[in-house]
Amino acid sequence: MVKRTVLELSNVSRGYGEGDARLSILKGAGLKLYEGETVALVAPSGTGKSTLLHIAGLLEQPSDGDVLIGGRNCNDLSDEGRTAVRRSSIGFVYQFHHLLPEFSAIENIMMPQMIAGLSIPEARKRSKAMLDYMRIGHRGDHRPAELSGGEQQRVAIARAVANAPLLLLADEPTGNLDPETAAYVFSALQALVRQSGLAALIATHNHELAHRMDRCVTLVDGKVVDFEL
Repeated sequence: MVKRTVLELSNVSRGYGEGDARLSILKGAGLKLYEGETVALVAPSGTGKSTLLHIAGLLEQPSDGDVLIGGRNCNDLSDEGRTAVRRSSIGFVYQFHHLLPEFSAIENIMMPQMIAGLSIPEARKRSKAMLDYMRIGHRGDHRPAELSGGEQQRVAIARAVANAPLLLLADEPTGNLDPETAAYVFSALQALVRQSGLAALIATHNHELAHRMDRCVTLVDGKVVDFEL
């Protein structure tokens, strides 16, 4: 069975500055992610990891090359069009959870669904189901400050996939957690990817977690290359 290509970066380049002062970060980088797979992005700081994630997430435009999400070339979209694709097709998880502190866990997950047009009762029902799936359904009415680090990250993951995106981009999602909690949170994330069929690109320095993913890529001289740990 041929799997759908969720993300395709084709000959992507990105540089900053002009003339002799120009700094080239990505140089003809290419990458494909397929539905249901988790890919680890393992690379030293300063090699372009964040730039690659920002371009894949349509937060930044490449200097050259193409970015396709679900087969759709997003290069020529307006700012409003890029925002619409991010809202409907891309989820983001960061090292810090970025949950809204004045809202409960379930309300944080409801919010992107309501922005997308879902009714309050339906958004609450779906959010409760996601919290139950992440095994923190009993913590739904708690605010972020009342949750442990692992619970906060599980809420952040649930929020990121609340609108059933095609692509999940995660930047050190377990970086602030102790090893045992990190392993648990990653297992929940990986199970979610498998069940939903989305594709996940996860930047991490944790080689143990990277080894558990379907494959690993790194950045060498501005290009994406596969490698084995």
